[in-house]
Amino acid sequence: MTGIRAAVDVVDWRRRVFALYAFVRESSRDDPAAAHAAWTAGRDELFATHPATPLLPQARSAFASLPVAAYDPRWRFEAAIEPVEAARLDVETGTDGIVPFERIGVVRLGNVGTLDVWRLRTYGGGLFVPVKDASAGRPDSVNGATYGGGRYLIDTIKGADLGPGSRPGTLVLDFNFAYNPSCAYDPAWACPLAPPGNRVDVEIPVGERHPG
Repeated sequence: MTGIRAAVDVVDWRRRVFALYAFVRESSRDDPAAAHAAWTAGRDELFATHPATPLLPQARSAFASLPVAAYDPRWRFEAAIEPVEAARLDVETGTDGIVPFERIGVVRLGNVGTLDVWRLRTYGGGLFVPVKDASAGRPDSVNGATYGGGRYLIDTIKGADLGPGSRPGTLVLDFNFAYNPSCAYDPAWACPLAPPGNRVDVEIPVGERHPG
Protein backbone atom coordinates (compact mmCIF):
# COMPACT_ATOMS: atom_id res chain seq x y z
CA MET A 1 0.00 0.00 0.00
CA THR A 2 2.93 2.36 0.53
CA GLY A 3 3.55 2.82 -3.21
CA ILE A 4 -0.17 3.27 -3.93
CA ARG A 5 -0.56 5.80 -1.11
CA ALA A 6 2.48 7.80 -2.27
CA ALA A 7 1.16 7.91 -5.85
CA VAL A 8 -2.27 9.08 -4.71
CA ASP A 9 -0.69 11.72 -2.47
CA VAL A 10 1.34 13.13 -5.38
CA VAL A 11 -1.79 13.29 -7.53
CA ASP A 12 -3.58 15.20 -4.77
CA TRP A 13 -0.62 17.58 -4.42
CA ARG A 14 -0.76 18.33 -8.16
CA ARG A 15 -4.53 18.78 -7.98
CA ARG A 16 -4.16 21.36 -5.22
CA VAL A 17 -1.36 23.19 -7.03
CA PHE A 18 -3.50 23.44 -10.17
CA ALA A 19 -6.38 24.84 -8.07
CA LEU A 20 -4.08 27.36 -6.39
CA TYR A 21 -2.78 28.67 -9.72
CA ALA A 22 -6.32 28.83 -11.13
CA PHE A 23 -7.23 31.14 -8.25
CA VAL A 24 -4.03 33.17 -8.72
CA ARG A 25 -4.64 33.66 -12.45
CA GLU A 26 -8.13 34.97 -11.81
CA SER A 27 -7.29 37.26 -8.90
CA SER A 28 -3.98 38.60 -10.24
CA ARG A 29 -5.74 40.50 -13.02
CA ASP A 30 -7.01 43.04 -10.49
CA ASP A 31 -4.56 42.71 -7.60
CA PRO A 32 -1.27 40.86 -8.28
CA ALA A 33 0.04 41.55 -4.77
CA ALA A 34 -3.03 39.96 -3.13
CA ALA A 35 -2.76 37.01 -5.51
CA HIS A 36 0.88 36.63 -4.54
CA ALA A 37 -0.03 36.62 -0.85
CA ALA A 38 -2.61 33.88 -1.48
CA TRP A 39 -0.06 31.88 -3.48
CA THR A 40 2.50 32.18 -0.68
CA ALA A 41 0.00 31.14 1.99
CA GLY A 42 -1.27 28.25 -0.11
CA ARG A 43 2.21 26.87 -0.71
CA ASP A 44 3.12 27.27 2.96
CA GLU A 45 0.08 25.18 3.89
CA LEU A 46 0.95 22.48 1.36
CA PHE A 47 4.56 22.27 2.50
CA ALA A 48 3.54 22.16 6.17
CA THR A 49 0.65 19.71 6.05
CA HIS A 50 0.51 17.68 2.86
CA PRO A 51 1.84 14.10 2.89
CA ALA A 52 3.58 14.68 -0.45
CA THR A 53 5.56 17.69 0.81
CA PRO A 54 9.14 17.76 -0.54
CA LEU A 55 10.42 18.75 2.89
CA LEU A 56 12.60 16.07 4.44
CA PRO A 57 11.20 14.57 7.66
CA GLN A 58 13.82 16.30 9.83
CA ALA A 59 12.84 19.70 8.39
CA ARG A 60 9.08 19.41 8.87
CA SER A 61 8.80 19.97 12.60
CA ALA A 62 10.65 23.29 12.44
CA PHE A 63 8.97 24.54 9.25
CA ALA A 64 7.15 27.86 9.56
CA SER A 65 7.05 29.29 6.04
CA LEU A 66 8.91 29.35 2.75
CA PRO A 67 11.39 32.23 2.32
CA VAL A 68 9.53 34.37 -0.23
CA ALA A 69 10.32 38.05 -0.81
CA ALA A 70 7.64 40.73 -0.64
CA TYR A 71 5.78 41.45 -3.87
CA ASP A 72 7.39 44.01 -6.18
CA PRO A 73 5.37 44.93 -9.32
CA ARG A 74 8.51 45.97 -11.19
CA TRP A 75 9.34 42.29 -11.70
CA ARG A 76 6.10 41.41 -13.50
CA PHE A 77 6.28 41.20 -17.30
CA GLU A 78 3.99 40.43 -20.19
CA ALA A 79 5.89 39.19 -23.21
CA ALA A 80 5.28 37.53 -26.55
CA ILE A 81 7.22 34.41 -27.47
CA GLU A 82 9.57 35.38 -30.29
CA PRO A 83 10.64 32.68 -32.75
CA VAL A 84 14.24 31.49 -32.73
CA GLU A 85 16.16 28.62 -34.23
CA ALA A 86 14.85 25.38 -32.82
CA ALA A 87 16.98 23.50 -30.31
CA ARG A 88 16.56 20.27 -28.40
CA LEU A 89 17.45 19.55 -24.83
CA ASP A 90 17.53 16.07 -23.33
CA VAL A 91 17.69 16.24 -19.54
CA GLU A 92 19.02 13.13 -17.81
CA THR A 93 17.30 12.57 -14.49
CA GLY A 94 18.03 9.92 -11.94
CA THR A 95 14.42 8.81 -11.51
CA ASP A 96 12.53 9.76 -14.68
CA GLY A 97 15.08 8.82 -17.33
CA ILE A 98 15.63 11.32 -20.14
CA VAL A 99 13.16 14.22 -20.25
CA PRO A 100 13.12 15.73 -23.78
CA PHE A 101 12.49 19.43 -24.43
CA GLU A 102 12.33 21.56 -27.57
CA ARG A 103 13.05 25.30 -27.61
CA ILE A 104 10.15 27.07 -29.29
CA GLY A 105 11.20 30.69 -28.76
CA VAL A 106 12.43 33.36 -26.39
CA VAL A 107 10.84 36.07 -24.26
CA ARG A 108 12.41 39.50 -23.70
CA LEU A 109 12.03 40.73 -20.14
CA GLY A 110 13.38 44.26 -19.80
CA ASN A 111 16.72 44.57 -18.03
CA VAL A 112 16.67 40.88 -17.15
CA GLY A 113 17.37 39.94 -20.76
CA THR A 114 15.97 36.97 -22.66
CA LEU A 115 14.85 33.55 -21.49
CA ASP A 116 14.35 30.49 -23.65
CA VAL A 117 10.87 28.98 -23.73
CA TRP A 118 10.81 25.19 -23.86
CA ARG A 119 8.12 22.70 -24.84
CA LEU A 120 8.06 19.20 -23.38
CA ARG A 121 8.29 16.82 -26.34
CA THR A 122 6.67 13.81 -24.68
CA TYR A 123 3.13 12.93 -23.65
CA GLY A 124 1.24 15.89 -22.20
CA GLY A 125 3.30 18.62 -23.83
CA GLY A 126 3.44 21.85 -21.87
CA LEU A 127 5.63 24.93 -21.56
CA PHE A 128 8.65 25.23 -19.30
CA VAL A 129 10.55 28.43 -18.41
CA PRO A 130 13.19 28.11 -15.68
CA VAL A 131 15.53 30.91 -14.61
CA LYS A 132 18.88 30.98 -12.86
CA ASP A 133 19.89 34.47 -11.74
CA ALA A 134 23.17 35.92 -10.43
CA SER A 135 22.28 35.15 -6.81
CA ALA A 136 21.95 31.40 -7.43
CA GLY A 137 23.96 29.51 -4.85
CA ARG A 138 25.40 32.72 -3.37
CA PRO A 139 24.54 33.23 0.31
CA ASP A 140 26.64 36.43 0.23
CA SER A 141 24.07 38.07 -2.06
CA VAL A 142 22.49 41.24 -0.64
CA ASN A 143 19.03 39.75 -1.08
CA GLY A 144 20.00 36.23 -0.06
CA ALA A 145 20.73 33.24 -2.24
CA THR A 146 18.41 31.59 -4.73
CA TYR A 147 18.63 27.87 -5.39
CA GLY A 148 21.88 26.98 -7.16
CA GLY A 149 20.14 25.07 -9.93
CA GLY A 150 17.68 27.86 -10.68
CA ARG A 151 13.97 28.38 -10.13
CA TYR A 152 10.82 27.84 -12.21
CA LEU A 153 8.68 30.63 -13.67
CA ILE A 154 6.39 28.47 -15.81
CA ASP A 155 5.88 24.73 -15.68
CA THR A 156 2.45 24.02 -17.09
CA ILE A 157 2.74 20.25 -16.60
CA LYS A 158 2.61 20.93 -12.87
CA GLY A 159 0.07 23.74 -13.07
CA ALA A 160 2.53 26.61 -12.59
CA ASP A 161 1.09 29.00 -15.15
CA LEU A 162 0.07 32.64 -14.68
CA GLY A 163 -1.83 32.70 -17.97
CA PRO A 164 -1.96 35.12 -20.89
CA GLY A 165 -1.13 38.80 -20.66
CA SER A 166 -3.49 41.67 -21.37
CA ARG A 167 -2.26 41.91 -24.97
CA PRO A 168 -3.05 39.08 -27.40
CA GLY A 169 -0.24 36.60 -27.86
CA THR A 170 1.58 37.43 -24.62
CA LEU A 171 2.34 35.47 -21.46
CA VAL A 172 2.59 36.69 -17.89
CA LEU A 173 6.06 36.07 -16.47
CA ASP A 174 6.18 37.34 -12.91
CA PHE A 175 9.43 36.74 -11.04
CA ASN A 176 7.60 37.27 -7.75
CA PHE A 177 6.17 33.79 -8.35
CA ALA A 178 9.52 32.14 -9.14
CA TYR A 179 9.75 29.03 -6.98
CA ASN A 180 12.26 26.34 -6.12
CA PRO A 181 11.91 22.91 -7.70
CA SER A 182 11.28 20.04 -5.30
CA CYS A 183 14.89 18.84 -5.57
CA ALA A 184 15.94 22.01 -3.71
CA TYR A 185 14.41 20.38 -0.62
CA ASP A 186 14.68 16.64 -1.28
CA PRO A 187 17.41 15.21 -3.55
CA ALA A 188 15.21 12.16 -4.23
CA TRP A 189 13.21 14.33 -6.66
CA ALA A 190 14.42 14.65 -10.27
CA CYS A 191 14.26 18.24 -11.52
CA PRO A 192 15.26 19.69 -14.91
CA LEU A 193 17.48 22.68 -14.16
CA ALA A 194 18.06 25.93 -16.04
CA PRO A 195 20.08 25.46 -19.26
CA PRO A 196 22.41 28.22 -20.57
CA GLY A 197 19.62 30.16 -22.35
CA ASN A 198 17.78 30.49 -19.05
CA ARG A 199 20.64 31.94 -17.03
CA VAL A 200 20.87 35.70 -16.55
CA ASP A 201 23.59 37.98 -15.19
CA VAL A 202 21.35 40.10 -12.95
CA GLU A 203 20.17 39.35 -9.43
CA ILE A 204 16.44 38.88 -9.16
CA PRO A 205 15.51 39.89 -5.59
CA VAL A 206 11.95 38.56 -5.59
CA GLY A 207 10.33 35.16 -5.49
CA GLU A 208 11.31 32.20 -3.37
CA ARG A 209 14.77 32.29 -1.86
CA HIS A 210 16.88 29.35 -0.71
CA PRO A 211 18.35 29.18 2.79
CA GLY A 212 21.07 26.74 1.72
